[in-house]
Amino acid sequence: MEHQTTTDEEIQSSTTNKPKKSKAKEIKTPFRLKRYYVFALITIFTLVLPFITISGNQIFLLSFDHQQLHLMGTVFDMQELYMMPFLLMLLFLGIFAATALGGRVFCGWGCPQTIFRVIYRDYIETKLLGMRKRISNKQKEPDYKKHAVKRMIAIGIWTLLSFIAAANFIWFFIPPADFFTYIQHPMEHTVMMGMLLGIVAFLVYDVIFLKEDWCIYICPYSRVQSVLYDENTLQAIYNPGRGGKIYDENKEKQVFKQKDLPEESNECTTCEKCVTVCPTHIDIRKGTQLECINCLECVDACTTVMGKLGKESLVQWSSNSEILEGKKTKFLRPITYMYAGVLTIVMIAMIMMGGTKEYMILDINKGQRLYKIEGKTVSNDYLMLFKNTEPKTHTYKLKVVGKYAGKIQIKRFKEATIKAGKESKEVLILSTTENLSTQKSADSILLVKLRAYSTSEPERVFVNKELSFVYPSTERVK
Repeated sequence: MEHQTTTDEEIQSSTTNKPKKSKAKEIKTPFRLKRYYVFALITIFTLVLPFITISGNQIFLLSFDHQQLHLMGTVFDMQELYMMPFLLMLLFLGIFAATALGGRVFCGWGCPQTIFRVIYRDYIETKLLGMRKRISNKQKEPDYKKHAVKRMIAIGIWTLLSFIAAANFIWFFIPPADFFTYIQHPMEHTVMMGMLLGIVAFLVYDVIFLKEDWCIYICPYSRVQSVLYDENTLQAIYNPGRGGKIYDENKEKQVFKQKDLPEESNECTTCEKCVTVCPTHIDIRKGTQLECINCLECVDACTTVMGKLGKESLVQWSSNSEILEGKKTKFLRPITYMYAGVLTIVMIAMIMMGGTKEYMILDINKGQRLYKIEGKTVSNDYLMLFKNTEPKTHTYKLKVVGKYAGKIQIKRFKEATIKAGKESKEVLILSTTENLSTQKSADSILLVKLRAYSTSEPERVFVNKELSFVYPSTERVK
């Protein structure tokens, strides 16, 4: 059967056999404009965030160059990457929670793929160059042979924007100040340049040639969304009770004309506006489909058409519970409490772990020699690795604390001055000041507590370590 669409004039004339309401429904701000506002805020936020610093540290930076994680102005060394699992849990649990409540709201309202496609298709191709007649028709591709020059211009514009997007992505791994320094000497920073050009090439291919096929066939999120939905999940839903069944239950036969609807009271005009506007090329009247990205373009389209008839939209951002069962959507339900509880626990754990940040890192390993006996004095040697994670120079000292304070002393190591972000290897020798033998014929393992501290800020910059000190039997110590 030949595909047909209904014009606005036919929509108006179709109301002659149906009673009009006395007052047309007021059309609210389209979801499309609301999405544009959200896209603008996300874009501005993403571009500005890498330039915001607190006390010289980034808001967020995962630097492989300096082997650091910057989080809310606090610097964590690579040895402190216990924060990363919490950030990843917050990211994925947050997306899952948003999906359970609002469907694929991330895909339609926050995903870079969606934002980039809107910029290229709706702005560059449609508004700027006029290659497409209107935004509302996303099914019909432009005649690229006819617009060959404009297509090259569009590709050129998007390539330039891709460089900005790629650079913005890299800024979360290389600070902007370092990035602009490195880019002046590209041959000395081939890895960074390779990343930059690789991301640009991917964005050009993805946005211009792959398009929404990424959302439909490649993105794994669409494959897992079905297990996150329930009857109260908000999504774009067609109301078959008012509009009528467009598809036969047993046969995938589509109704193309209003007169073919099962009942005269069915309100759908079969104008196909909700179909032509869909960026993933689906018919929302067929029901929930994994290709739907919750952009709500179909809701806007139907709202406009039905608004002219003085009726509410047949496609709404609602839930199956409300549209199909006539029940009120429950936002507060067990799954909501579960996600809220888990996210709260992860957030508290991350804050607690962040509060235990080490302002210095000290690793101490036992030397190859078990011990050394000089008369009644026993010595153990160790190899230390100091690392200054602070943004300023510190001088570190050591002292024995606890049970063996005064009984075991530091024989070799006075202090170590280390610049910001640098590390130093030092040798430590501990020796006894009195007889500590506990066993006659076997060596003893003494647990010695050691405190390393900064001479300038001993109460803030310090770390406590527990060492194993091997002490020989009384038979060996004369």
